[in-house]
Amino acid sequence: MRYPATLSLFLLVASLSLAGLPPARAGESPRPVAFTPPPDREIPAGPFGDLVRKGEKIFTHTGRYAGKYVGNDLTCESCHLDRGRKPYAAPLWGAYVSYPRFRSKNMKVSRLGERIQGCFRFSMNGTAPPLEGDTIRSIVAYSFWMAKGAPVGTPLDGTGMLRMAPPAHIPDPARGKKVYEARCALCHGADGLGTFSGGEVGFPPVWGPRSYNRGAGLAKVAKLAGFIKMNMPLSKGDSLSDRDAWDVAAYVDSQNRPADPRKKS
Repeated sequence: MRYPATLSLFLLVASLSLAGLPPARAGESPRPVAFTPPPDREIPAGPFGDLVRKGEKIFTHTGRYAGKYVGNDLTCESCHLDRGRKPYAAPLWGAYVSYPRFRSKNMKVSRLGERIQGCFRFSMNGTAPPLEGDTIRSIVAYSFWMAKGAPVGTPLDGTGMLRMAPPAHIPDPARGKKVYEARCALCHGADGLGTFSGGEVGFPPVWGPRSYNRGAGLAKVAKLAGFIKMNMPLSKGDSLSDRDAWDVAAYVDSQNRPADPRKKS
């Protein structure tokens, strides 16, 4: 079981930024602003609307429309739920107004297109599409349309993923296994390898060779716990206790998955 003695380090970083709301200035406590992305009926006609619709297809059926860059059974929507619209599931409308931004993962100021490249490399366990190619341009256009009317430089409620307070206990993967079996296995499989219907992925694998790799954001227990807390079981978000979310995240993270490509020899 993968659960090294560095768990105490994760407890330290659990309270740090998890690609969620921008940090407040000293002495300030900005109140997040509610935002609702525009409905599908407002996608315009013409070349821009065509690009937005293409971005949505790539986003929801990634293997079908961008398969040469995908190395597993996930789609963009596997993590960014409801076609990238759902709050606290790293929604596209929150991402668009948050970039460019400095990322400690690569120690540089990244553009949104570069961030999407990272998703393909780590979450999709694949290869990065070219920045100026149709795949990135279409997803950026879809994100841009989704963020129509969103204020820039203002915290938006539901941006990123829930930043949970550090747990009062050391997350327990053994207890998390029981939570997983009771609340998660029906959809993702007792073996964590996902479920399929008619050749299509019904629910994505959460570990194993066809899931995200060790370089992905959800391969961090703190971030995964926040995602689980607000979004799982699907359509029943915020129904698990904080302890259950931490423990099941620890259990999922303890399972085998592809290596971080930056660490391959």
